[in-house]
Amino acid sequence: MLPNAGRAAEKVARQSYGKLIAFLAARSRDVPAAEDALSEALASALRVWPERGVPGNPEAWLLVAARRNLMQAARHRIVETNAQTTISVAFEEAEERMNEAGHTVFPDERLKLLFACTHPAIDSSVHTALMLQTVLGIEARTIARAFVVSPEAMSQRLVRAKVKIRDAGIPFAVPSRPALAGRLAAVLSAIYAAYGVGWDGLDGIEEHHSLAGEAIWLGRALLAMLPDEPEAIGLLSLMLHCEARHKARRDSDGRYVPLDEQDMVAWNAIMIAEADALLRKAGGFDRFGPFQCQAAIQSAHAARRLSGTTDWPALTTLYAALVMMKPTLGARVNQAAVIGRASNAAAGLEQLDKLDRRDVAAYQPYWAVRGFLLARTGDDAAAADAYMAAIGLSDSPAVRDFLADRLKEARQAIKSLSWSD
Repeated sequence: MLPNAGRAAEKVARQSYGKLIAFLAARSRDVPAAEDALSEALASALRVWPERGVPGNPEAWLLVAARRNLMQAARHRIVETNAQTTISVAFEEAEERMNEAGHTVFPDERLKLLFACTHPAIDSSVHTALMLQTVLGIEARTIARAFVVSPEAMSQRLVRAKVKIRDAGIPFAVPSRPALAGRLAAVLSAIYAAYGVGWDGLDGIEEHHSLAGEAIWLGRALLAMLPDEPEAIGLLSLMLHCEARHKARRDSDGRYVPLDEQDMVAWNAIMIAEADALLRKAGGFDRFGPFQCQAAIQSAHAARRLSGTTDWPALTTLYAALVMMKPTLGARVNQAAVIGRASNAAAGLEQLDKLDRRDVAAYQPYWAVRGFLLARTGDDAAAADAYMAAIGLSDSPAVRDFLADRLKEARQAIKSLSWSD
């Protein structure tokens, strides 16, 4: 019995899920069937590997096993002969290539799957969620938390979208140039959303950060395909700027450290330099978009390494531009936080008060920023209430501990005030 075999299966599933699904689905044109086949292959690995050992190429083993599962399932369905033959030939060729001496890799089709998930036939509201699950293997319950909906509702939406891909015969291919513009924005947003899930660690597991690395890989792959697309350049710049600060987000005890308190020595200077070079390259196309704007915001924060101070007025201007281009809830909350630092806390709170209460009720960053700004105005009682709400809405233990410290400070200030009275 080999105790590490189970962990090996879990690791390859976590690292290669999207790559395997994309390869299977691109040839079968059936995402649900590909997922079922891979799930059965993983179950087989958990049974077989502990007894026989982990194969030299775990990805290839899983792919061959999943291919067999997919073919077996296809035989039980009524399909057209030509379609069956096409699937069979494609997978026979794939298996032959993998079994040839020296072949240890197989084609990565994730970009094709990304574009299939953004096809106009798929409801645009589910594009990002669909790509997060099919391409990166993120569970529906995790995606549901990110989109603030119930896991059941998210699962139903994802199932419907996958069935639509199959039944509508949506092609697994990067669209031609004329159709690319309308599809690219959704792909960029999904890649960044995937990065955000890994960055935030919604599962509370550090290994989940590998999703951030996968998102950066997708960003690089997309840019290699579209080297003259400024927003693709801007997205990669944005992710690299954020990734450069990854190690500084926690102190030696694992506690969360906010951006303006981070040790700048821990920032990755090489990654920041690459991010800034990409941003300059994107600027040369004279087509400024939201991802370039967000990258510029991160570049302004990174400039503190050289100047020692944060240029809040510049950030205010950049956030005004971002909100004008893409007025998302996150952008507007961050804008309020920056205004609160650049001008005064009351001005930041005024911006927060313009937001629809229904939109922010379950949005954790809103309550965290509100608590911070209220504390700066001296309204510690209201700040404590806001911090309590933020703590209740946070999925990160480290962030909850940080907010609990802020809550403690607010309550101590209230006590001090009552004693002085």
